[in-house]
Amino acid sequence: MWILVVAGTLFLVTHLGVSSTSLRTRLVGVLGQRGYLGVYSLLAITTLGYLIWSYGVVPRYDYFWELAPWLLWVPKILMPVAFIFLLGGFMVRNPTAVGLEGTLRDPELKDQLVRGLTRITRHPFQWSVVFWATSHMAANGDVASVVFFGTFAILGAAGGMLIDRKRAASLGDDWQPFRDATSNVPFAAIFSGRNKLIMKELYLPVLVGFCVYGLVFWGHDWVAGVPLM
Repeated sequence: MWILVVAGTLFLVTHLGVSSTSLRTRLVGVLGQRGYLGVYSLLAITTLGYLIWSYGVVPRYDYFWELAPWLLWVPKILMPVAFIFLLGGFMVRNPTAVGLEGTLRDPELKDQLVRGLTRITRHPFQWSVVFWATSHMAANGDVASVVFFGTFAILGAAGGMLIDRKRAASLGDDWQPFRDATSNVPFAAIFSGRNKLIMKELYLPVLVGFCVYGLVFWGHDWVAGVPLM
C-alpha cells in the first residue's frame, strides 16, 4: 500500500506544490516559460502514470466500508453531473483557465464571461474531478481505491482555491468583479443572489454531457476494465 501512498503524494506535490506556489515563478525564472512547461509536463505525466500503475498492482483486501448495492448508484447519479461540468466548462470562456486570464482585461469579452457553467461555479473542471473521484470512492470502498481516487478529490478541491489565489494576485482589481459574480462552490453565487440560473445557456452542456456519459457507461469495461451493472 505504501507504494500507492507515495505515488499519490508525488502526484499532489507536483501539481499543488509546484504549479500553484511561488516555486513556479522561481522555476520559470531559471528555465524560462517553455522550459518550465516542458519539465512540468514531464513530471505530471510521469507521476500520473506512476499513480495509475500503483493502483493497478496494489491488492485490494482491506475495506473502509462494506459495499452495498445502493452505493453503486452514487456514480450513476454524480457522473452525468461530472460530464456536464467537464464538457460545459469548455463551452465558455473562463478566466480561471490557463491562457484565458487576459479576457478579464478585454472590454469586449469581460461582460460575456459569466454565463453557462460559470454561473454555477467558476471551476467546473475541478468540480468534475471531485464528482468523479468521490463517486468512485463510494462505489469501491477498499483502501486502495480511497487512496487513489482521494488523491484526485484533493487535487480538484484544492486546485480551485489555489487558482483563485493566483488570479487574485496576478489580476488585482480586474479579478474582483468576476469573483464577486461567481463562486467556487457550485450554486453558492446563485443561492446568495449574486447570480442567476439561465436554463437556455445549459441546454447544450446538459445534452452533450448526457450523451458522453452514455457512451462512457456503455464502454466502461473497455475504458476502465470494469463492466458496469
